[in-house]
Amino acid sequence: MLALVLPIALAVLPVPAAAAERTEPPPAWKLDPVHTRVMFAVSHAGFSKALGTVSGSDGGLLFAPGGWAGARLVVEVPLTRLDLGTPDWNEAALAGNLLDGANFPTARFVSTTVTPRDPAHAQVCGELTLHGITKPLCMEVTVNAVERHPMPPFRQTAGFSATATLSRSDYGVDGWSSMIGDEVELRIEAEATRASDEFAQRLFRVGAPIPATTPEPVPADAESDPRAPEPNPTPATDPTA
Repeated sequence: MLALVLPIALAVLPVPAAAAERTEPPPAWKLDPVHTRVMFAVSHAGFSKALGTVSGSDGGLLFAPGGWAGARLVVEVPLTRLDLGTPDWNEAALAGNLLDGANFPTARFVSTTVTPRDPAHAQVCGELTLHGITKPLCMEVTVNAVERHPMPPFRQTAGFSATATLSRSDYGVDGWSSMIGDEVELRIEAEATRASDEFAQRLFRVGAPIPATTPEPVPADAESDPRAPEPNPTPATDPTA
């Protein structure tokens, strides 16, 4: 019931060898909080694994389809939106002896390095801040698809899956140790849509809050330019939301 973190993700920082091949930053993407979710599993007294989710993650990344050079990620996970299936469980997980949601309402992940496996897979490592404590965390990330979404407003969309494991006690979340396992398994499913370079510049300022997206005009060749920011027409109903 902790972990809730990200993130994600999904994402990453530059690979030194490959970075020299890119002369400009990769395109910027903003996480879609509706279609980004952190799932977690933790032992419940050894009988089963309690499953929970956290929706509404916010953040963004730099990523160019087909490679990992220059990629970066910043994401914040609203722990107070966790869902373990019942209000009582949710309240217990956010209590002061566990996540302490009143004092630590969010978790934050900032990528630092990436080890590519192939163009669609990489190990992404970074710093996770949870419960006021910052520790290293590595995730195995898969790029699922990067293409225009089939539903209006047809935004250029990137989809990722990621997995990770952490020790909750490493972050000072050590209550109910006889009932709740220490190892927390994470699974992140995330979608992101194209954003402006200005969004990326503000996003990756050290300690900066997650900025709102500022839409930009779309060039005439946007369909063929993977760096072109997306238009911002009136949203249509998405049945998956």
